[in-house]
Formats: sequence, C-alpha cells, structure tokens
Amino acid sequence: MDERPAAPPAEEDLPAADPAQLHAIDASKLAGTDAPQHPPRILLLYGSLRARSYSRLAAEEAGRLLRRFGCETRFFDPHGLPLPDGAPADHPKVAELRDLATWAEGMVWSSPERHGAMTAVMKAQIDWLPLALGGIRPTQGKTLALIEVSGGSQSFNALNQMRVLGRWMRMVTIPNQSSVAKAFNEFDEAGRMRRSSYYARIVDVCEELVKFTHLVRGRSAYLTDRYSERVESAEALARRVSQDAS
Repeated sequence: MDERPAAPPAEEDLPAADPAQLHAIDASKLAGTDAPQHPPRILLLYGSLRARSYSRLAAEEAGRLLRRFGCETRFFDPHGLPLPDGAPADHPKVAELRDLATWAEGMVWSSPERHGAMTAVMKAQIDWLPLALGGIRPTQGKTLALIEVSGGSQSFNALNQMRVLGRWMRMVTIPNQSSVAKAFNEFDEAGRMRRSSYYARIVDVCEELVKFTHLVRGRSAYLTDRYSERVESAEALARRVSQDAS
C-alpha cells in the first residue's frame, strides 16, 4: 500500500461554495498515527446514460469537493456495462468496475429517481459488485455516500433503496445524504451546480464522507472480522487436516 504523506487539498474551482466556511479536513483528529497516509480513494458512480445527466453532474460536483478535501477520485462510466448475468465476469467493463471498487476506500452513489426508484443503470453497477472476489472484499467495510436527483419535487425513494443496498453490501453508509429536487433548475449551462441549499447539502455529504473514511479505512479489516466466518474457516481447516491425516 502506498504510504506517502497525504497530498494537500487540490485547488478546485468551486464558485458555489463559501471559501471561508469550506474548512480543510483535519485527519489528525480522526485517525491514529498508524493510519494510512495516502489521500483517501473515492469511487463515484452515477445512474444515467444521458448526455446531460444530472446524476453525473451532481457526482462531478461531489468529485470536485472531495478533491478539495484532499481525496483522490475516480469515476466509472456505465456506458457499455452489460446487464447483470448478461455477460461473463471478465467482460472489460465489469472488470473495470470491479478493479475500481477494489481500489476505492469509499464510494459515492448518485442516482436519478425513475418510477419511484433508483435507475436500472445504477442498480446494474451495484449488482456487478460481489461481496467477495478472490479473497478480496470490494465493498465490505468501506464508506458510502448517497445522492439522488429528481425531475420533480424532493423525494427520498432512490436514497432509501440505495441505503438498503449499502447495508447489504456491508458498507459504512454515512448518516447524511443529498436529495436534489427539480435538478434541471440547479445546474447552469456549463453543467455547474448553482449555490443553493441543495448544493450546501452536497458539501455536507462530501465533508462527512471524508471524515468517516479517515475513521474507517485503516480499520476495515478488523471491522469486517466476523465470528460466523471464523467458525466456518475453523471447520474447513479441521476437515482438511482430518482428510490429510486419513
């Protein structure tokens, strides 16, 4: 693991933010001296293939903020991702998504609401992520933040669904979340989010995600060490020893 000192906050163009209130994250208050020192690694997923996708634009705003808070960010482009079970696991887009999930220490899921739910594009990405992959856990013990964009009034349906999935994927889903109503009014022609209470909540979410990631990432192996799995491993070892001795 790369243990370089954490990089200084990136200089990001954040015209909708109040610089005086955009405080740097003090990792020394959150993690011990033995914690990883590299910038927190955050993967951002979005749930729309539209050319002007508001879930992507919201994720991009989150990415700018996360870099400002000292993170390294990567995005997954869902174009070309097959439906779950519609292609082998070594499909290039599936392999790319799984590699990114393994790389990440935290994630942001940003989905539109469609028919009162998250989109199929968002769900397909999550469904391609296994709980375990060759002894590696791509999601377990990692942090997660949630964003929803809606075409109408404010809703929390997609957020509630994603929160259930985050728990199912055994992720540390942060308490804060963001729901952007009438998203078409919240972004300018260049695709940048306007200053508003919705933008402020996305800042809150990103700030909280970084703090929780500093708290969790150096301890995720211990946090996901479970009694049931230890019993199962011990029983498997006992069977193998018994077979070797016979």
